[in-house]
Amino acid sequence: MIRKVLKITGIILITLVIMIIIILLLGYTSDIAIDQLEEKYTNSASKYLHIDGTKIHYRREGQGDPVLLIHGTAASLHTWDDWTEILKDSFEIIRLDLPAFGLTGPLTSSDYSIDNYVTILDAFMKKLNISSFHIAGNSLGGRISWNYACTYPEQIKKMILIDASGFDNGVTPAVIKMGRSDILSPIFRSVTPRWFIEKNMKEVYHDDTKITDELIDRYHRLSLRPGNRQAFIDRTRVSYPNNTDCLKTINHQTLIMWGAHDAWIPLTDAYRYQDLLPNDTLVIYQSGHVPMEENPVITSHDALQFLKSK
Repeated sequence: MIRKVLKITGIILITLVIMIIIILLLGYTSDIAIDQLEEKYTNSASKYLHIDGTKIHYRREGQGDPVLLIHGTAASLHTWDDWTEILKDSFEIIRLDLPAFGLTGPLTSSDYSIDNYVTILDAFMKKLNISSFHIAGNSLGGRISWNYACTYPEQIKKMILIDASGFDNGVTPAVIKMGRSDILSPIFRSVTPRWFIEKNMKEVYHDDTKITDELIDRYHRLSLRPGNRQAFIDRTRVSYPNNTDCLKTINHQTLIMWGAHDAWIPLTDAYRYQDLLPNDTLVIYQSGHVPMEENPVITSHDALQFLKSK
């Protein structure tokens, strides 16, 4: 028994030593104060509202039927900047930093289940006094979108899914594996160099020439909002049940957008959505995991045509 305890203690000490060495070699990455981030990443359209003790950053722009845009993992409402500029002449565009990301930051409950995200979005739209709207989501945001449509079908007009997660496809991005690792996650919480964010950007983009320094800086700096790194780790450890059977019950017109070169969620998943959704159209783009960000002109044009169609 004593030998077993000593062996476990030795493993823990070795792990701690390795972590300390890595942190010393790479350098500690400190959080960035919220007021500094707000000064740089808010504008005149930025607003806040409180839900369950969390201050949610959002923007509401344009006029017309409301369209709720939901970003994916490690992103922010800025991923929709180009879409907003194009769509806001015809629609009211509502976008937010999901809890755990952007300027919103962590939930006090640390509950990052899909059900809780759906509950929070419902409370968010109710506070905005919006009872009927179009919904569009990328990656995690896509999964939240179709779960919302399953839960509150009467509130959704049309739906757009962009490289949406939801199926068990055997592919787990390295950054998600890191968040789930008891050894690597504490390092990520202390060391988040800019090159690490750039590496992930190159995984989600197909055309690396479109990755600008400003883009990398924004993703990097917002990841350093106090609490976001721990929230990211907490979210990666949430077990999401497979409830894709509910897709068969969604009768809303749905536009499925997918990057042909998505390294995080394979194109085969797009066809799985196409098979299960009873009223959908699939469009494939020469892009990676975030077509709306990598190819904003063509994707926003297709979205505009879809939302305007009868």
